[in-house]
Amino acid sequence: MAELGHPTRLGVYRYLVKMGSTPVVVGDVQQALGVPASTLSHHLGRLARVGLIRQRREGRVLYCEAQYDKLQTLLDFLTDECCEGQACLTSTRCCD
Repeated sequence: MAELGHPTRLGVYRYLVKMGSTPVVVGDVQQALGVPASTLSHHLGRLARVGLIRQRREGRVLYCEAQYDKLQTLLDFLTDECCEGQACLTSTRCCD
């Protein structure tokens, strides 16, 4: 969760998730988010190290894609902990 706590990394991850299972060229991510190349490289590396994204190089082109199994693990953790030990504050319990 710490890696998604940074606004740039969260923006990158959200962008990749919105692209679905299609790998995205890093240059397209950079253009869409307006992030300098060196900054983007740093943030992509951190997301890849914790398994939230996968990077694949074909020649000079670097592709990235979200790893949905890690996202599902995170979502499962959050919903399992919903309202644990106290009355639920939402109209419907999120983990039902």
